[in-house]
Amino acid sequence: MGFFAGVLVIYNLLLFYIGWNGWKWMKTFIIEKKRARFFYWLILVFVAYTFVYARFLDDSAIFTWLGGIWLGIFYYSVLLLPFVNLFVFLTRFTRIQKEKVVKWSGFTTVLIISGLFTLGLYNAFTPVVRTYEINIPKHVEGVKSLNIVMASDMHFSEMSGANHAKNLVKHINALKPDLVLFPGDIIDDDVDPFLDKGIPDILKKIKAPVYASMGNHDREDPGIDLIKIFNNSGMRLMADEVIVLDNGITLVGRKDRGYQDVVRMKLSDLMKQVDLSKPVILLDHQPYDLDVAENNGIDLMVSGHTHRGQLFPANLITNRIYENDWGYLKKGQLHSIVTSGYGFWGTPLRIGTQSEIVQLKVEFNQ
Repeated sequence: MGFFAGVLVIYNLLLFYIGWNGWKWMKTFIIEKKRARFFYWLILVFVAYTFVYARFLDDSAIFTWLGGIWLGIFYYSVLLLPFVNLFVFLTRFTRIQKEKVVKWSGFTTVLIISGLFTLGLYNAFTPVVRTYEINIPKHVEGVKSLNIVMASDMHFSEMSGANHAKNLVKHINALKPDLVLFPGDIIDDDVDPFLDKGIPDILKKIKAPVYASMGNHDREDPGIDLIKIFNNSGMRLMADEVIVLDNGITLVGRKDRGYQDVVRMKLSDLMKQVDLSKPVILLDHQPYDLDVAENNGIDLMVSGHTHRGQLFPANLITNRIYENDWGYLKKGQLHSIVTSGYGFWGTPLRIGTQSEIVQLKVEFNQ
């Protein structure tokens, strides 16, 4: 409880900081200041809490979108305003009129944030295909190569809905995969938008076998059999499970490592039933413990979760947290592939990263 109280205090202090700066700017061109100030703060506080309201009380589209947009504004305002304040302060030592400095600094800040929003929306809703070519030095009877397509972190919700799902299916089918992997965060905590928008029927149109694992936002609420829902959506959900394909390739799908009170099996226990002479592919949402995967004989580990920070400069943080926060890493015999994700969390923006689908061209020994 104390943690959340602390977060609330910090959030409100930052909100006041943003609001104070915004009002200082608006005063330079508003005539009826007293009445405008009241409505300004009223609207600001309302919008500032739409994200919380949408997450916990009412997940309607209007509140979800308002909250998502505000989160992006809040993030970049906190980053930009200290530099703007420093600039305004330094102009005190010049002959430039203070009101003009504040006015044009405000317009410039709004222009920068608007530009970031335009770029961020484009990056979030315009996926690219990343292709990696890897070799697994094992023999698969009758199979020289495998075309795998992977997508993670779709976060299907009010903001990432049916059109986003249709675009995903279109891109996947265009790549003509032999196998499709979804390593987690298929939904964004709430399964209702996933069902209400008919996304299960859309995903069923993927023209290849689909296997998935759980992510930290694939929440299993009481009374909701999420595994059954996913299995009825054209995919095979693996929660601490091993599946051997007809060609002998083994898939290992894990529960997410740290959501609520989820208990998952040790990888070493799962691997007791695996034939290591055949290729082994691990679906694990969060890209931790690469050394454990390597030591247990995993050949290919596919993950998501990091979003590659989603909004610059958060990628600098994920790069320090994870051994591989995005892209490809070879560790012994292990090939680690981490995608920045197809969807987004919180705000419908991507800055410094882009929505992506991963194509893996895997070669085997003959």
